[in-house]
Amino acid sequence: MEQTITPWLISAIALLAGVAIGFLLARALPNAAPNRTQRQLDEMQERFDAYQSEVVTHFNTTANLVRKLTQSYQDVQEHLSEGANRLALDELTRQRLLAALHADEGNEKRERLTPPRNNEMPKDYAPKDPSGVGTLDENFGLRR
Repeated sequence: MEQTITPWLISAIALLAGVAIGFLLARALPNAAPNRTQRQLDEMQERFDAYQSEVVTHFNTTANLVRKLTQSYQDVQEHLSEGANRLALDELTRQRLLAALHADEGNEKRERLTPPRNNEMPKDYAPKDPSGVGTLDENFGLRR
């Protein structure tokens, strides 16, 4: 009976020693895997912050460029108005030029297009004569 207990006792002691050594090693090492994960998380956070900063910079630059574009457009309009006033030969020509310049500003209401009289939806096929063959007919386009 003593011989059967010895292998079980040695195995149990080895198992307990392995668990204890593994526990101590896990506690003693400075959490190698979590540090790597934390570093990756920190790197991704830095990349995300850089991306957000780049997006904000992009939209600020776009807003400034649009503001400059609007100012340039207004300067061109003013230059054309001054040119029309200075270079037009008579009052009628001057009025027509100024009206054409200011028509784009939205002060005048533009003429609206009239809607089509027929409210039928457009067809994706060619219409046919009632007596003729349709475009999907096998004899369409063939001469007899």
